[in-house]
Amino acid sequence: MDADLSRLVEEIRACRICRDTPLRTPLPHEPRPVVMASSTARVLIAGQAPGTKVHATGLPFNDRSGDRLRDWLGVTREQFYDPANFAIAPMGFCFPGQDARGSDLPPRRECAPAWRERLIGQMPQIEIVLAIGLYAQAWHLGERRPGSLTETVASWREIVMRNAQPRILPLPHPSWRNTGWLKRNPWFEQDLLPVLRMEIAMRVDGET
Repeated sequence: MDADLSRLVEEIRACRICRDTPLRTPLPHEPRPVVMASSTARVLIAGQAPGTKVHATGLPFNDRSGDRLRDWLGVTREQFYDPANFAIAPMGFCFPGQDARGSDLPPRRECAPAWRERLIGQMPQIEIVLAIGLYAQAWHLGERRPGSLTETVASWREIVMRNAQPRILPLPHPSWRNTGWLKRNPWFEQDLLPVLRMEIAMRVDGET
């Protein structure tokens, strides 16, 4: 990692905006920003926000969702956590807490405006962004987003083709709560996953 990017990551990991100067209700626990930046990786994984296990360990996608995502990508755990292969930057770097039903809250509103453009600007080598979930798709596609998550992911061919550098590939969240969505949309595994694995295989080194 180069010096400028390393300093920026240190700033991000020390961030307390959502706790000390929040837009609305403060973060209900101590911040623990989770990010994996890289000056060499050609793939950026743009997720939503850390869950409870990731918050506890500080390791992105260190949960069952991560297991499913690695299967989608066709990579090992070692390949996934090698910064030569992947950069990982969720829309919200900190676990946002849970609602009354025990579901994770949306990514904090303070995070992306404060850090995202600066971070991505320090990684010009990124060739493809995997926009996971509606919040990441809304930020990375803006007004070009077709609509709902299903509509956006279903339009993946057009989205990939119309973005030059970096290309953007929309994905659903790999949460096991989305198992029903995967069953209702078999085209995802039949059509999109083979292309995803091909794109990743071209940009990922072997096991470390």
